[in-house]
Amino acid sequence: MYRSFIIGSLAAALLSGTALSASAAEYFDRIASFPITANLSKDGDQKAGTVAEIIAASEDGRLLIYTDSPRKALGFIDIADPAQPTAGGSLAIGGEPTSVKVVGGKAYVAVNTSASFTHPSGKLVTVNLADRRIAAECALPGQPDSVAANAGVLAIAIENERNEEVNEGALPQLPAGALVVAPLNGDSLDCTSLTTVSLTGLAAVAGEDPEPEYVDVSDDGKVVVTLQENSHIAVVDGRTGKVEAHFSAGSIDLKQIDTKKDGRIELTGSMEKVAREPDAVHWIDTNRFVTANEGDWKGGSRGFTIFNRDGTVAYESGASLEHDIVALGHYPDKRNKKGVEIEGVETGRFGNDNLIFFGSERASVVAVYRDTGAAPELVQILPTGIGPEGLIAIPGRNLFVATSETDLHGDGGVAPHVMIYQRAERAAPAYPTIRSARNADGLPIAWGALSGLAADSTQAGRLYAVTDSVYAGAPRILPIDAAKKPALITGEALVTRNGVAAEKLDLEGIAVAQDGFWLASEGNPEKGIKNLLIKVDAKGAIQEEIAVPADLEKGAKNYGFEGVTVTGAGADETVWLAVQRPWADDGKNAVKLLAYKPSDKSWSAVRYPLDTAGAGWIGLSEITAAGDRVIIIERDSQIAEKAAMKKLYAVSLADMKPIKLGGELPLVQKTLVRDLLPDLKAAKGYVLDKVEGFAIDAAGDAYIVTDNDGVDDSSGETQFLKLGKL
Repeated sequence: MYRSFIIGSLAAALLSGTALSASAAEYFDRIASFPITANLSKDGDQKAGTVAEIIAASEDGRLLIYTDSPRKALGFIDIADPAQPTAGGSLAIGGEPTSVKVVGGKAYVAVNTSASFTHPSGKLVTVNLADRRIAAECALPGQPDSVAANAGVLAIAIENERNEEVNEGALPQLPAGALVVAPLNGDSLDCTSLTTVSLTGLAAVAGEDPEPEYVDVSDDGKVVVTLQENSHIAVVDGRTGKVEAHFSAGSIDLKQIDTKKDGRIELTGSMEKVAREPDAVHWIDTNRFVTANEGDWKGGSRGFTIFNRDGTVAYESGASLEHDIVALGHYPDKRNKKGVEIEGVETGRFGNDNLIFFGSERASVVAVYRDTGAAPELVQILPTGIGPEGLIAIPGRNLFVATSETDLHGDGGVAPHVMIYQRAERAAPAYPTIRSARNADGLPIAWGALSGLAADSTQAGRLYAVTDSVYAGAPRILPIDAAKKPALITGEALVTRNGVAAEKLDLEGIAVAQDGFWLASEGNPEKGIKNLLIKVDAKGAIQEEIAVPADLEKGAKNYGFEGVTVTGAGADETVWLAVQRPWADDGKNAVKLLAYKPSDKSWSAVRYPLDTAGAGWIGLSEITAAGDRVIIIERDSQIAEKAAMKKLYAVSLADMKPIKLGGELPLVQKTLVRDLLPDLKAAKGYVLDKVEGFAIDAAGDAYIVTDNDGVDDSSGETQFLKLGKL
């Protein structure tokens, strides 16, 4: 009955190929996640902004040091046991720290003390790590943005950044930025030795107003500096201050990219002559360096470039990394002006491998590549907190660390986290848990925001998922081969109405029907959108849209249909719908389980008792028929360390005796089946809030999946977990 759909899915699976390395025996897995809020003093403002932006590590790799610009502080995390990081407190730094670099027993911190954009100032603060106290300060000739050191050379990018509200952020906006270099005597610095290197007159774009963004120092003391807004790069001798080479960062033509914020991820767009506008830069060896081409003013090529020291391009990633990120469900359609926006870069030698790490600010991942001397080899992609900014490799301990700078904790969301990964021999990396195959065009099947699951009753490991309102422009049904690891999305069926995409649906549940699927679409009364039970054929074409009775819809709130399942067959077929939260006539601690009988088009219901909420709210996310019972996901709205309740409950079908709407609905009894918090914590990140899909396959194995909100105010991480037999 699903023949055409399944054939298409299998064809896609055969074309699934992957760019990830199959030869590497060592991978990074996340072993710990540290919320920056754990470092706040008890008597401080707990809700004010806090971030972990740029990060460094002590030379023994046992202490992490990060910049917290909102708090004007330097933070410390003890990772003597990297799987159990502990708060190390913070140090007020007398301004906004923008970067930090450790040399020996000292941390050099670039600090912005500017009164305004037109009157920039800054200082370099030296902190003794032994006692975590300020040892010295050096005045800087403007606002610093990056600091680096190597081979006895210290380098600081003095950005003197522009005001984006002046002239629409266009350059020039003086005063100009510059580069500062100084010799280091071991780990000591003499403030009088700081030398300012002018970078004016180099770039073709606003050459009178260079805005140095990022610096790195090679093993032979050469400083590479990016002028991001000018889309230019310079190489300077760190010992003499001589500009040895400079060149445009260039541009590229991009193909097969998504260019619209329209609720669809369609890799059919293109852009010509996109300026790279590189942000972070890092030497790979003494002849090559790599740039993260974030873009800022006009550019952003969605990837990275490896340059030779003379400015020739050794390798250009184009859209290849972005495609791999799309396959993992991390593509940020709502913020896709510059795609996944590669911002950070780090390198490190682990064993025999020279590895390069790229942080994607908008996709919230770090891609790990192996340097081959030619085209780098993608090894794996790591999940991070929201908006990764700081990256640090600690090869001596086989560790890698990523920070996140997006702070939502004051609004009840997730705080910035520092995540720690350890490299070891493994059969495969723990992440991703689910990815997509490539279609006939060789492009990844785009996905995200998985909000419901259903299982095929005839084949073990065959599941189906739906996407929610994040992709309202293109709602889809996605077949999944859960027998693979990671699970593989093998195809897609667009949900259509009269032959075109059925827009403005919020699909939150899916159930297998005799000749297609039942779908649950959540309503939004504030926008005039109704809760709908939808019948589609196997290809996704809508056959029927069924609204709840008008009297019931009057009491509906924005938290409506969240799951659908089917019991019985023929004249006894009953379609059950879980309502997420109480409607007007439900009272405080109960929600409806609605029953619809296709044979006579009748509606009835029972009431389901909710656990008592602590912080936030508690509601339902899924309903699934399983033998003589239904399994229900009941969860709170909380995330990370605030998450307290994510559970599977069972209700006996014998207790599911619905009555017609309008009367006193019977209250069912529930039995705890499984606490999902240990499962969600096992990923060693923070607990994801939206566990929304549940299914039991033909072999009796249970699966759950989390909804990543389409990477909108979310890290984009999806956990697709096999729970086994319940």
